[in-house]
Amino acid sequence: MATTADLRIGAVIKHNGELCVVLESIHRTPGNLRAFYQVKMRVIKTGKLREERFRSGETIEFVRVETRNYQYLFRDGDFFTFMDSETYDQIPVAVSVIGDVAKFMKEGLEVQIARDETDNVVSVTLPLHVALRITMTEPGLKGDTATNALKPATVETGAQVMVPLFVNEGDLIRIETASGDYMDRVKE
Repeated sequence: MATTADLRIGAVIKHNGELCVVLESIHRTPGNLRAFYQVKMRVIKTGKLREERFRSGETIEFVRVETRNYQYLFRDGDFFTFMDSETYDQIPVAVSVIGDVAKFMKEGLEVQIARDETDNVVSVTLPLHVALRITMTEPGLKGDTATNALKPATVETGAQVMVPLFVNEGDLIRIETASGDYMDRVKE
């Protein structure tokens, strides 16, 4: 067990039975009141932001997490299989652990997997952007570049993305994995 003085950005703590990543930690001493730590953190399982106040000197349970690079191989039902880039060991990871970004995963994608002391997978982090090919969308018309209008498109992983009108089937596009938004076309 450690205290609030050991809080650092990026540390993983166990709070109310959930694993959380510390995003911000500020020590405050308001006037003649007791000092406290204002901590902003993200719950790993749900991705929700949480703000908490901890008294100075309060004990906190830190969790040691090891992050390694893995390559996505294939999906089998409710599990994704990843291979360690160094040891070539394969591990299955449940869809629920990966979350909504699973819809942007294509075979061969490099991800970072964080595991705790008991070798449980805590989180899977995709790159900030992925390049995916459009498999189905309405055809674009000449002159559709003037407006900011969007149309639905299906990418090779099966995910639905809103793209500008000038994007056509077969185009390679870059998508931001966190929000699922179209960024730009990728030149081949």
